[in-house]
Amino acid sequence: MKNLLVFSLIVFFFCISCSNKSIQKVGEGGKMYGGTFNFMSQEKVTNLFPASSDDAYSQRVYIQLFETLLRLDYKTMEAIPGIATSYSISKDGKTYTFQLRKGIKFHADKCWNGKTRELVADDIKFSLDFTCSNHPLNKSAYILANRIKGASDFYKKPYDINDKQGVKGIKVVGKYTLSIELNEPFSGLDKVLTHSNLSIFPKEALLEYGTSIRQHPIGTGPFQLSELTDNGVSLARNTSYWRKDEFGNQLPFLDGIHVSYVKEKRSELFAFRNKKADIVLQIPVDEVENILGSLEDAQAGKNVKHRVLSKSSLNIQYLAFDCQSEEFKNVAVRNAFNCAINRREIVDNYLAGEGWATTKGFVPMLPNFPSENVKGHVFNIERAQQLMDEAGYNKKHPFPVLELYVNGKKGSEVDLMCRGIADQLYKNIGVKLKIILCTLEERQAAINSGKAKIWRSGWIADYPAVEDFLSLFYSGNAIKSNNDFGFKNSDFDQKYELALKEKIDKKRTRLLVECDQIIINQGAVMPILTNDFMVMLNARVRDFQLNSMENLDLSTVFIKEPRN
Repeated sequence: MKNLLVFSLIVFFFCISCSNKSIQKVGEGGKMYGGTFNFMSQEKVTNLFPASSDDAYSQRVYIQLFETLLRLDYKTMEAIPGIATSYSISKDGKTYTFQLRKGIKFHADKCWNGKTRELVADDIKFSLDFTCSNHPLNKSAYILANRIKGASDFYKKPYDINDKQGVKGIKVVGKYTLSIELNEPFSGLDKVLTHSNLSIFPKEALLEYGTSIRQHPIGTGPFQLSELTDNGVSLARNTSYWRKDEFGNQLPFLDGIHVSYVKEKRSELFAFRNKKADIVLQIPVDEVENILGSLEDAQAGKNVKHRVLSKSSLNIQYLAFDCQSEEFKNVAVRNAFNCAINRREIVDNYLAGEGWATTKGFVPMLPNFPSENVKGHVFNIERAQQLMDEAGYNKKHPFPVLELYVNGKKGSEVDLMCRGIADQLYKNIGVKLKIILCTLEERQAAINSGKAKIWRSGWIADYPAVEDFLSLFYSGNAIKSNNDFGFKNSDFDQKYELALKEKIDKKRTRLLVECDQIIINQGAVMPILTNDFMVMLNARVRDFQLNSMENLDLSTVFIKEPRN
């Protein structure tokens, strides 16, 4: 009895001791459950409704909450099963029929009195119908409305949430079967359907929250919203998530994700050093050793153990013109701006070598796209001055001083890039630009109002296809697109439309190259540089997959503290 009492006390004190520590459950393959992944954003995230989102900061959060019909394999850049387990294509290439996965559940919500329900084909139709609509919350109509049968007509009508027919070409064939009929054959539809703006959500959510759905996201993703405040975003594990990993472990492993806000990159690095952030996105190379020391220091235990990962990114940084404005409606002026800057000098002298100067077209290097066949702008001061003179601008009649809107902080990479551009434009063709540092919302407001004549912007591929970049310049329909710069060119539109219909790869590629060349010849935009996607990762974060789309897929990430 005495020995039993002693044993019981030992067990009791052992349990008390363990209760003060976080005990992680171990899955198959050494995967660990538990923990919170922390990262920081320089822009506040106020909108978590995919169809109305158009910035990378929001996307990095909402892709944890929502899923699409098909997913993208970031290693192969091919579409793979997601909500749909498989699909077939009709002989004429116009109709895709999808078989849906059974048993997928939406996040529990007050829509269903705190419960949940299964996702079915009606939900896919409702969501895709919405993204083809002219609803004020929808910014995604340009993705599908030009391609699906009856979608453009649906877009023209006032949106009715109870419309029983919806888009004619999107049909519910059965509880778990859906078909999409296109106007013309389009072999890239599978990749388009991986677009995060086409994420699936329930009708009940829109009925319950209306325009507030942006702050009340309900999807089927691995995480669900826990809290959204002015200070950050917290997500919690979706305990009803359907996916498992290759070992059969239920995903996700993380207890949650927390996003907080930071004003400058230096503060983010300090937070990383103090283990308040698990990742630093787009690390400034010149700052890393100043704040964290070397990787050898980390391995010696002098600072947080970390890894630096890098991958070529499908992005382009550029300056955009309002091509309909008095200042930039003349092609000669737009081309003069392009010829007046030395892109390599901007990268080397203003950005300490970070980035790759764009010397070809607007489309960055994509697999199977011969970007080397596009002749980019050549730095030529004499030619730039000649073009400005042709446009009627000289010392007696100078080009007006304009505000250049830049969404970024002072000293940030985009600020330094734009200061380099402004310095060269003034030095080489006498053009003065006043840089206005602002938020994304402020920049967009200036564009929408017509106040912004020139602004800094960037584009990261929504899906890995050439047409995703070229779609920014398409103006062949009445559906609002991302063509904020008002570029209109009938030759471009015609070739772009032919490319989307073309079944033969060689012919389609040739047409897309011609489209890219038109953008350069017309000076539609000022492509400046592309970046590598570089991140610094806390060594405790395991199975993190870096990808060219710059997405943060945290569904398979787990946390395991490194050994000292």
